[in-house]
Formats: sequence, C-alpha cells, structure tokens
Amino acid sequence: MKQKTTMRKIKILVAKLGLDGHDRGALILCKTFRDAGMEVIYSGLFATPKQIAQIAEDEDVDAIALSLLNGAHNTLFPKVVKCLIDKNINDVLVVGGGVIPAEDKKNLQKAGISNIFGPGTKLQTIIDHVHEGVSKLRKI
Repeated sequence: MKQKTTMRKIKILVAKLGLDGHDRGALILCKTFRDAGMEVIYSGLFATPKQIAQIAEDEDVDAIALSLLNGAHNTLFPKVVKCLIDKNINDVLVVGGGVIPAEDKKNLQKAGISNIFGPGTKLQTIIDHVHEGVSKLRKI
C-alpha cells in the first residue's frame, strides 16, 4: 500500500461527525492512510461540520474521510460540504463511510460526497479512490 511517488504527499482529514462514539473504523483508516504514505489528521470524536471545515482550512487538506455510524449521514455529510463551500474551499475530495443504506448513496453523491464506503470495503479500494480523486482535483 505504498503511495505513488509521482505526486506530492496527500494530506487527509479523517473526521468523526456528530454524536457517534464508534471510532474503530476511523482509527483503522488513519493507520491505513498513514501506511499508504499520506499525512493524516484525525478530528477526534464528536466533531461538527463547522469544525471539520475549519480543520480542513487550517491544515490545507487534500481530502476528508467522513465516518458516521449513527444514521445522521443524510444531514451531516451535506452540511460538511456546505461549510466547505461557505469557506470557498472547492478543491478537497470528500468521501464518506459507515453503515449507510445503498438508497442514500446517490443523494449523498449529488450533495458533493465523492463516494461512500461501507463495511467490508477493501482498504485498497478506498486508498485508490482517494489517490485518483485528489489527482483529478490537483489538475483543475
């Protein structure tokens, strides 16, 4: 799971949204992204959309991986995107993960979430998506 040497190191924010204290998956992603050569920032538990957007701005991240298991994804994921837009941040890849019903995926993608990854997704699939998405954004 090595990072491709042709691009600058990706900086990714792994964020736990709202009232969700289940962070095992987020912590596994932190380690996975780190092992793939990315610089990882972890929001800690109970972050708000505004806090996530502020961290993204302060740390100048390339990507945000949102993790949510409490069912509030249809509300909180789009709020993160709106907070980024309000800060005129339009060059950050946003992905989501958690136990999210398939029927919610299309609306989340319309709201600006690049992809949704659920339980059982191969970690390399997520890494590849982040690499490809950030590469495309860097070419804009």
